[in-house]
Amino acid sequence: MARSKSSHRWMQRHVNDEYVKRSKREGYRSRAAYKLLELQEKDAVLKAGQVVVDLGAAPGGWSQVAADLVGPAGAVIALDLLEMDPLPGVSFIQGDFREDASLAVLEGVLDSRAVDLVISDMAPNVSGVAAVDQPRSMSLCELALDFCVRHLRPGGGFVCKVFHGEGFDLWMREVKSRFGRVVTRKPKASRANSREVYLVAGNHHS
Repeated sequence: MARSKSSHRWMQRHVNDEYVKRSKREGYRSRAAYKLLELQEKDAVLKAGQVVVDLGAAPGGWSQVAADLVGPAGAVIALDLLEMDPLPGVSFIQGDFREDASLAVLEGVLDSRAVDLVISDMAPNVSGVAAVDQPRSMSLCELALDFCVRHLRPGGGFVCKVFHGEGFDLWMREVKSRFGRVVTRKPKASRANSREVYLVAGNHHS
């Protein structure tokens, strides 16, 4: 079947993308790794020895960065609906974060350990209809925040992809009520035409 024009344009943009080229050259699984590396450079969210939970982890770009920075004394627990090839230092769970069964498995792997940092690059399958996609995206952000409330240690951190649109301001107010420090970032590796930004929050309190 012939590719649509929009599909062809996406493929051309992807192939010519400097971060796609870098990820292949430098051994990262996705261009998304550079978003987290830039956030790390600005905000130093990842530290040696941390317990990190990576939500929406596949294909593993963020988990790679996290595992490298927390080192052998730390732990990275990754979860995604899609399969993910094994990574050294990463415990992977294939499951739907929206389902209680997947959360139960994740909590089992944590084994009562408090989490130092939650990172989430989750996004819904995009339909192209903003009135459908935005609520789905905000629902994932709300679930990620709820997980933080239940599992982050006092002083812990949260990094989350979020899209500007309906529900954004309300969610941000909720985040600010739970964390002492909250900023939003637009990494250079985030495409300019995307509405995505990254929330970086620290100093978690109940």
